[in-house]
This record gives sequence, structure tokens and C-alpha cells, in this order.
Amino acid sequence: MARYLIGRILGMVVVFVLVSIVAFLLMHSVPGGPFDEEKSPLPPAARANILRKYGLDQPLYVQYLRYMGNALRGDFGISYQSPTESVLQLIGRAWPVSIKLGGMAIVVAFSSGLLFGILAAVKQNSMLDYVVTFISTLGLTVPSFVIAIWLLLLFAVRLRWLPTGGWPSGGSGDWKTMIMPVITLALGPSALVARYTRSSLVEVIHADYIRTARAKGLSETVVVMRHALKNALIPLITVFGPQIPNLITGTIFVEVIYRVPGLGKFFVSSIYLRDYPMIMATMLLVATLWSFTYLLSDILYTLVDPRVRLYGDER
Repeated sequence: MARYLIGRILGMVVVFVLVSIVAFLLMHSVPGGPFDEEKSPLPPAARANILRKYGLDQPLYVQYLRYMGNALRGDFGISYQSPTESVLQLIGRAWPVSIKLGGMAIVVAFSSGLLFGILAAVKQNSMLDYVVTFISTLGLTVPSFVIAIWLLLLFAVRLRWLPTGGWPSGGSGDWKTMIMPVITLALGPSALVARYTRSSLVEVIHADYIRTARAKGLSETVVVMRHALKNALIPLITVFGPQIPNLITGTIFVEVIYRVPGLGKFFVSSIYLRDYPMIMATMLLVATLWSFTYLLSDILYTLVDPRVRLYGDER
């Protein structure tokens, strides 16, 4: 286990460096800049001073090495779109909103997807199975921004049960403002969990050891929940794990449509305003979360199924 963890951590460092290089080069390859004359009509002398202040007058490799050197010390620079606060302060203000929405979406998606997947597998080829399969297919194929618009038209415009969006300035969203964003975020991952739960359970419940458990007189609930479901969880970990970083770092379309001041919305404005420090910090944050999520998924494999051995694990 120790050898495997060390190898994965070293691989994460390599991925971190490669992502930073690619993101930095792509960011600077786009025509325009944060202080172009079209966006900020300044005198040439004033513009030159601003570029010098932020180090944008230096060669790209100098800018990259300086940024990464500061980032390793915990300094991700000052946001161009909010010069009065650092990038870490801006992320600290926006990310908790995305974490709250994403966390609720994760709970809703996993619990509802697991429940409906189990019911569809147990009631295979029934009307319930067909309904769950149809809704799952709909959730996987329809983009999130389309679902958001449908919900807005139905619950906010037609029925007027829910507000169109927004977020209180105090930092904690009213429960009515959270319903549609959470449903929009959770529908796709929930459909994914339901489909994989159904397909995994359908395969497992026809295995020999399940028939043996039924022959012992165990109830169907005990057979499914204690014996079959445990072996069906590994595919769920594989497909649901990568959804977590996407949800807790903010979904761009959902936060923009519902006017939620989360990290995804700030990332969009950072791209438009060429806020280089904010773009880099967000990309590095997402890359780090993805790397740790895959590592955690591999470790969970061994907890769910003791037969699984990680590379180099000689237990």
C-alpha cells in the first residue's frame, strides 16, 4: 500500500505540473489580454505601469516560473477582476457556495440513483424498470442547461412556486432558491448511478452465491442489500467518483442560469476578463481534486471488496 501511495502521489505531482503548463500556455495563446485598450482605455504610460506591476511585460517562461514559485508558497496572486482581494480570498468567498450546492446534489444523486437502481433491478422488466430506465436515459442525454431552463419555465414562470434564482448576500441560500439548482445538478449523476446500479445488480443477483443465499432462507431484502449490493458497488465508485469534483467546484451553466455566486460563475467571468491568476488557481484546484478523487476511489475498492489488491500491496 505504501509503495502504491507514493507512486500515485508522484504521479499527481507530474499531472499538476503538466496541467499548469498547458493551462498557462492556452491562457496566454488566446488573443487579447486583461488590460487591452478595448477593455481598459488607458494612456500608454499607465498601461505599461500596470503590465509591469503584474509582471505581464516579462517573457512567458518568466511569468510561469514566478507564478508557480509563488503558488508553491501559497500565494496565487491578486485577482484582476477584484483587485482589492487575493485569489485565495475570492475562492474562499465563492467556493463554499459551490460546495454547499454540490454537496447537496451529491447526497440527492447518490441516494436517489441507488434507490431507483435497486428497485429497477429487483423489478426487472416491469413497468417500474421501464420508467426508471427512461428517466435515466433522459437525465444522461439532456444537457444540464436545458434541464435548468425547463425547471425555470415550469416552477418559476408557469406555476410560480419557486424563485428564478439568486443567492442571499449573507452567504447561506434560502431553501427555495436551492431546490432547482440542486435538482439540475443531481439529475445527471443520479441517472448514471441508477443505470449502473441496475446493470450491476442484474448481473450479480443471478450469480451462484446469491442463489445459495436464497436457498438458506434469507429474505430478499437481506440478499440484495447485504450480499448483492456490496459486490455491485465497485462500478458505482468508478463512475460516480469523478462526478464529485465537477459538482463541488461549481457547474458553469447552472450557476450562471440561476445566478448563484459560486466558483463556476467566477470562472466564467475570469475567462471573459482574462483574469490569469484566477484561471490558473481554479484549474490547479480542479486538477488536484480530480487526482485525489481517483486515488480515493482506488482505496475504496479495497474497503468494499477485500479481494481487490492495489499494486504492490502484498497483504
